[in-house]
Amino acid sequence: MVEENAEQAQKALHKPVRAVSQALKVLRELGQSGDPMGATALARRAGLNTSTTFNILRTLHDEGMVSFDPVAKTYAPALGLLGLVRSLVSLQDSELLRRELVHLATREQCLMALWQVIDDRVVLIDRALADTPVRLDMQVTQRMPKYLGAIGRAIAAKSDVGPEEMRRWFSKMRWNRPIEFAEYLDQVEEARQCGYGFDDETLYAGIVVVASVITDAEGWPTYGISAIMLSNTPQHRRVHEIGRQLSDIASSISGK
Repeated sequence: MVEENAEQAQKALHKPVRAVSQALKVLRELGQSGDPMGATALARRAGLNTSTTFNILRTLHDEGMVSFDPVAKTYAPALGLLGLVRSLVSLQDSELLRRELVHLATREQCLMALWQVIDDRVVLIDRALADTPVRLDMQVTQRMPKYLGAIGRAIAAKSDVGPEEMRRWFSKMRWNRPIEFAEYLDQVEEARQCGYGFDDETLYAGIVVVASVITDAEGWPTYGISAIMLSNTPQHRRVHEIGRQLSDIASSISGK
């Protein structure tokens, strides 16, 4: 009798939390579907009632775990999920991030680039091309100094580098349109305040770039995302809005 009571007490202590189990069911079905799904179809596949599924999806959306298309009324996995598994998944191999890059490249009509910070360089490890007749492109494996350009300003904003050390780095940089060190530091501070770096033709003539960085659990830059576009285009006029989008994406993935 004592053993039976102890076993029942043990089972009670390990009783699954129903709300958590239901949320995981929804996420599994959404991830396995491969396509965005509406709440009703998702409820049917998960074996839950529609009201419960809708409330779960709304909460997951608020937490950045799923995205919602207000036109199609469908849900899809969001980049916030990557923030939960950063130690297990390489961003380079993440299909979720790849889809987001393609989505942004198509919607914003600009080249999207994913960089990895390796020692004193950043290396282009993936990119998504704009779906336009004339478009920019870069070769995967391209490298450049880690504090150069828009991505460099964003990295500098997240790095614990003093002015004198930064001046040594700056003296080695080569620009299309030379800028003063004080101006560069001001732009790094702007990147720190707004969450993204900005380069307006100082690195390449006719090219405008905005970028944000993804950090690890200690706050060190590990990856970067940049949007690259021609100057004097509709995208150029929306560059700061695009920058805020990149900052939101980077924040959702960065280690907490």
